[in-house]
Parts: sequence; C-alpha cells; structure tokens
Amino acid sequence: TGGLRVALEFLAEHIPAKVYIPNPTWSNHLQIIERSGLRYVEYPYYDPKTRGLNFQGFKRALENANPGSIILLHACAHNPTGVDPTQEQWRELVNVFKERRLVPYFGSAYQSFATGDLYRDAYPIRLFLAEGLQMVVAQSLAKNFGLYGERTGALHIVCRSKEIRDKVLSQVRLIIRAMYSNPPIHGARVVDRILNNPTYFAEWKAELKVVSERIIRMRKLLKDELIALGTPGTWDHIVNQIGMFSYTGLTPQQCEILINKHHVYLIKNGRISMAGVNSKNVSYLARAIKDAVENAK
Repeated sequence: TGGLRVALEFLAEHIPAKVYIPNPTWSNHLQIIERSGLRYVEYPYYDPKTRGLNFQGFKRALENANPGSIILLHACAHNPTGVDPTQEQWRELVNVFKERRLVPYFGSAYQSFATGDLYRDAYPIRLFLAEGLQMVVAQSLAKNFGLYGERTGALHIVCRSKEIRDKVLSQVRLIIRAMYSNPPIHGARVVDRILNNPTYFAEWKAELKVVSERIIRMRKLLKDELIALGTPGTWDHIVNQIGMFSYTGLTPQQCEILINKHHVYLIKNGRISMAGVNSKNVSYLARAIKDAVENAK
C-alpha cells in the first residue's frame, strides 16, 4: 500500500496520465489512486461467463490507450479473481506496451503464492525488464514473509539511465519525507537477514512452496467435493484460478445463504480465501455451497 501510494504521488506530479485498472481489482486501488489526484478507468479483465481471463478485451483496451497511460498490472495471483495471463499472453502484452509507449505499474503482493516458485511468479516483471521498459513495481512482503503487522515492502522504479534514476530518486525522497519521513525498520531487517543468508533463504523458499502447494491441494479437494455432491454448475475454475483467493462465481444471494445459514464468511462478490480452507472443513464448505446454489432465489 505504501509503495503504491508513493509511486502514484510521484506519477501524479510528473506523469499526470490516466491510470488503467483491471475490472475487478483490489478495492483499495481505487482509493489510493483518487487520493493521489489521478483518475482511473477500468479495462476488461475477468470474464464471468468463463470465470477466466478476458484476454482479448484486456489487450484491445491497451491497444486503444493513449501513449503515456499508466497501466496497473497484478504481477501474479490476481486479487480478487485468481486469474492470471499465461506467459505467452504476457509476451503479447509486452509488445503492446512497447508499441503504445505505455507505463507498466506492477503490484506484486503474492509472489510465490501463485505457483510456489518465486521466479515463475515474477515472470512478467522480468520479461518487461528484459524488453527494456521503464516501469514501476510496488512489492509487498507482508504475505510471503508473514509480516502483516509490519507491512514491509519495497518500491522499485526502473529507469532508462543513471541520470534519470538519480533525478527520480531525489523526487521520490521528497515525497516520502513529507508523507511518513522514515519507514519502520524491524520488518526490513527480518527480510534482509533472510534474503542475505543462503541457509535462511533456502528454508524460506521451501516453506513458501509448502504453503502454496497446500492451497493448490485444497482447490482440488473443494472441486472434487462439489462434483461428488452433484453441485449444479461447473467447478473447473476452482483449480484453474491460482493464489490465495478464488472467484467462485457465486451470486450475492448465494453468498448470503453461506454467511447467514452456514456461517461461511466471504465477500458478496463470491471471493473466498483459499488459505482458510483445510482438510477438516472442505467437506462442510462444499455442502454449504451446494445448499446455497440449489436454494438461492
């Protein structure tokens, strides 16, 4: 959140263009953009019919965006849908960014929670870097380091030259000085110790893999339970989506039944946290979803 706000303040001052955001996106994006003095427009992203990516709509919106537009992108494990472009699709998109001279702004909040691999989850960022694009990356370490209370993260601004970098850094420092002056140091020191110690780094990567693989297993278990119960509808999207969340496709009325009758708590757009699903409650969750699907008016 902090990195997003600092960079948007910088962009509002120096590149006051429209910010294109996916529909849907993390709800706080809207407030952060507005409070930074910028305007946003939505681009097509999620297709409710397929419960997957509307890639052609996404790509078409970028092709029609004005040069210099700021494009907000989720690096991996899109929140709230759990739907990401494939690597092939990212390669198509990077060409549009170059042709239209668009400004990529990556948010990376769930690195390693999509595939269990730090490097695969950073693929689009590394691709855009290799293609020579200047870009912004706001990186949260709150989730993958378990530092929720510290809200540790990093802001990266990739520049074309050292001269541009020095100018950008001086302006960003002025924004930070007026906004919060100095960040808390405890979380940063924890991250520094882990990343710069080969033993700790290896342990951390192994633990991330355990976490992400457990979530993937829960997706398969939930899908299998729903099918075994004969729940109306198709549930492939549960396993096709990735990351901590699933956009279930449940309606607000169905969500109300889950919340009020079964005490299964989720957002009324149908998003559930897959991290809250485990082997002991997955059967109960599946039965509750079946009831909601069959009985919602």
